[in-house]
Formats: sequence, structure tokens, C-alpha cells
Amino acid sequence: MAIPFLRKTTTTTTTTTDSPTGEGPKKTVVKKKKPVWREWLDAALFAIVAATLIRMFLVEAYTIPTGSMEGSLLVNDFLFVSKLSYGPRLPMTPLAVPLVHNTMPVTGGKSYTEAVKWKYRRLPGFGKVERNDVVVFNFPNGDTIIREYPDQDYYQFVRAYGREAVHSQFHVMTRPVDKKENYIKRCVGIPGDVIAVRDGQLFVNNQPGPNLPKSKTTFYVKGRALGYDFMEENEIRPDEMMQQRADTFFYSFEWDQLEMVKAAVQGAPVGPYFYPANSGAEYVFPYDPAYAGWNRDQYGPIRIPKAGTTVAINNSNIAFYRRIIANYEGNTLQETPTGIFINGQPAGSYTFKQDYYWMMGDNRHNSLDSRYWGFVPEDHIVGKAWFVWLSYGKDGIRWSRLLRGIKTLEK
Repeated sequence: MAIPFLRKTTTTTTTTTDSPTGEGPKKTVVKKKKPVWREWLDAALFAIVAATLIRMFLVEAYTIPTGSMEGSLLVNDFLFVSKLSYGPRLPMTPLAVPLVHNTMPVTGGKSYTEAVKWKYRRLPGFGKVERNDVVVFNFPNGDTIIREYPDQDYYQFVRAYGREAVHSQFHVMTRPVDKKENYIKRCVGIPGDVIAVRDGQLFVNNQPGPNLPKSKTTFYVKGRALGYDFMEENEIRPDEMMQQRADTFFYSFEWDQLEMVKAAVQGAPVGPYFYPANSGAEYVFPYDPAYAGWNRDQYGPIRIPKAGTTVAINNSNIAFYRRIIANYEGNTLQETPTGIFINGQPAGSYTFKQDYYWMMGDNRHNSLDSRYWGFVPEDHIVGKAWFVWLSYGKDGIRWSRLLRGIKTLEK
């Protein structure tokens, strides 16, 4: 004899009663109330889905971790990044824990799997990246990281200590584009621009770039040191990267503080300090002996690649385009004494598949930016910095910065 399956009803109860009008039996459905835990679960799932969609297509929260954008943006500025400004980028690694970027909180480890990978796609936005936009993007050199030092540049480690030493002492891992660490810098050059830095001054297409009032750099003061109270009151710091000399002192402060400092030192010589050419080894892009004289203050000129344009390539200039060809645009690249081969074919030129950008920090002497790791591909762009919603420093909340737009904070 067959035994019927038992099924527990948890959502509805059906009862049958005689109709008072004599029309026969009438069924009444009584809905059973959900248990409290089920209501909380449904609410939590809805919140996670809503927050994920908002983060993916509209806005994302970001926190300023370093002083590379001082004084326009300060450490512990909490801001919103607009995804609509340049168009939301669809996920390239879709199987991931919601609301977690690349590392699981508390436990560590990857928050995503690369079992499924999607091509780069971006929905239409309100515009494109423009010069002087403050942009959040995936760190280009972040495709390979050292697990013990995830915020450091793996390639700088290799150049400093050698590949074998790095791989023998540390755990090395790779990341897809959309799971690289997020960086924030100012876009100073768009596709097709020619960028150069001369005596610390940025030039774009042979025209001086703007020195924003709140941007910082290194200044020298000859013959007179600034007082401690004056420095504390105005948040001026000694430049830790410069060795103080007997008659010259080096400080880091904003351009709009220059006249105030001049008044404080009562006629002592004050001015911006810049590194002279050939002043010492710096691992600046493109890391080629032919450009060994370049440094953070003496750099370029260098043209930013633009989608669809073609450049001649050879062994003397391949250093500028090596990562673009092999890493960002997915070709196989071979360099031999007799020539360059792309995807197994001899190549004397290359046509770029996407646009690239040049990013620099406002704190020009304390910013690891495009001068050190080169171009930022279009598919690495996350969004445009929108406004600061919270900010705090050593003295507590910075009330004057709350709910202020980026353009306002630059002034």
C-alpha cells in the first residue's frame, strides 16, 4: 500500500462553512503570520540587494586613507563616489560576497571567486573623465600583490629586491581588474594629452597646469625655522623626506599658506623646492635606463595613449607600452634583439584598444601616482568623487567639511 507524503502547511489555513444565503459551502482562506525570524531575514535580504545595486550602479562610499590628496582631501574624509558620472561599470568578477571589495573582514581571504569572468562593459553615463576631475580607480599595478603587504606596489618590491627574493619570502597572489585596490587621484591628463613636469610644475600640452590653492608641496625656508606653535596652529609639518640643512629648513604646506609663511619668517627666503634632474635614483615610470634622469619634479614629456591611435614601437620605446600591450589589452608580447612580436607576429606599430589617463595626487611630493606606475586604463575607472559626508581628525569631527562638494573643498 502506498503511503502518502506528509506536508506541513505554514502559510495558509483553509476552512469550509455553509453560506448564509444558501449558495452552498464557502471557503475562507486565513493567512498565517510569518515568524519574526522570517521577517528579519526578508528585510535583511532586501537591504543587501538594495545596497548592492546602489553601490554597483549609483554611488559607493570611499575613505581617504593617505595624505596624497592633501590639502584638497584629507585623511579620514569619508566621501561618496558617483558611478553615474562616467557610467556604471558592470561587474567583471560577478561571483563575490555582497558589499565586500576583495578581502573578507575578520577572517581575511578572497571575497570573490574567478570561476566566472565577464568582459569589461560600462553603461552610459553623464559624461567622460575630464581634466582635473578627482577620480577613484583600480590601482593599475594591483594585478599582483604581496599578501603580507597588500597596500604596497609588488612591482616596486621586485625592482628593489629581485623577483626571486620576493617570491621566496612572501606569498604572492593575483587579482582581477575590478578587485584591485581602489585609489583616488586627480586626472591631470586625458587621452592624447602630452604631460611633463619641469621644476615641479605640471605642464599639459606645453601649458602650465593649475596649482590649486589647497594642494601641497615641499617649501624651503632659508635661515629661519618656523615656530612650533605656528606650525601646530596651521597644520604645517616638516618634510620628512628632506634632510634639514644647517641654514635651510623644509616644510610641507599648502600653496595658499605661502604668503602667511613669508610674513611669519619676516623676509627670510621662502619658495617651493624641487628635485633637480639626475638628483638620484627614483623608480619612476617607465623604469628604463634611458630615462634615468627623470624624477617626480623633472618628468616627461610623455603622450597619453588614445583608443584607435597607432604608435610606432621598437626596442627603444617599448618600455612605455609594455604593460598596455601585454597586461591591459591581453596580447602576448615577445621582445627580442631583432624586433618585437605581438601575438606571434612581427610588430613595428601598435593600435590602442582603449583610452588611458594620467593621475596625480595634489600633494605632489607625497603621492605615488602615474609618475611611478604609468597610465590608468579606461576599464579601471570606478567613478568620480562627489562630496564629503563625514570627516574627522585628531581633534574630532571636522564640521566645516561635512556635506561639502569636491570642487568647494579645492578652493
